[in-house]
Amino acid sequence: MEQTIAAINDKIIARSVRVMTLTELQKRMATVGLEQVATEVDVITTGTFAPIESAGVFINLGHTDPPLRIRSCWIDGVPAYSGMGAVDLFLGATQEGEPGEETKTSYGGAHVIAKLIAGETLPFRALGIPNDCYPRQTLETQINRESINQFYLFAPRGLYQNFIVGVNSGEETLYTYLGPLLPRMGNAVYANPGAIAPLWHSLTAIGIGTKIFLGGGGRLYCLGRNATLSLTEAITESDPDRSCCYGRFNWRCQTDGSRMGQGLSFS
Repeated sequence: MEQTIAAINDKIIARSVRVMTLTELQKRMATVGLEQVATEVDVITTGTFAPIESAGVFINLGHTDPPLRIRSCWIDGVPAYSGMGAVDLFLGATQEGEPGEETKTSYGGAHVIAKLIAGETLPFRALGIPNDCYPRQTLETQINRESINQFYLFAPRGLYQNFIVGVNSGEETLYTYLGPLLPRMGNAVYANPGAIAPLWHSLTAIGIGTKIFLGGGGRLYCLGRNATLSLTEAITESDPDRSCCYGRFNWRCQTDGSRMGQGLSFS
């Protein structure tokens, strides 16, 4: 019997849909073959690990008293971009800590994000642009997920139709954003959606506004361009049942869009 998207959606609503993870599918295919598996499954979850860049978090800290318009700032020694609202920041997952900011080797934005999500309290330092509305010049305090006003993970290229393979035909190891590439084709590092790419055949079934399952919670594609879809989600309390893997770090995600806190507190 030929499967249709409409029929599968009806099964999802009726809670009778048959689902396999990609790992389960591969094991089953090795036992009974592709044709038999095709009669046993309706939905295959395609989320498998692959490295990708560009993720980060948008943060609204909440206003201080007296108010501060942030010109530059550091969270646990890692710089965040502040060229938006007075207390709006963007912290890139691949942003590296600056020398002299007491950061550890290979420490950056993803480490900071993971610590904040895990509930750790981190040092925050900011320099202001004093004016009549925002007279404060500097700020040094501690922040955590309870004090942050808004906290959203954004992955501009969170889902690819296809990506690249990195190899090195030279005589020396190359250190790239994909990781070390060994000389004389000693390894190949690739990044795409994983073992099965849901975008390889068509962009008509999923796109802007399509609900997806990401780390146990429903999420929305927010943008789409050139066979790439961007994902966004709000982040709140740690919940082991709602964790999704991005690189080496676990993101704890909320499903109701509620805010994380009501602003910063200072002593």
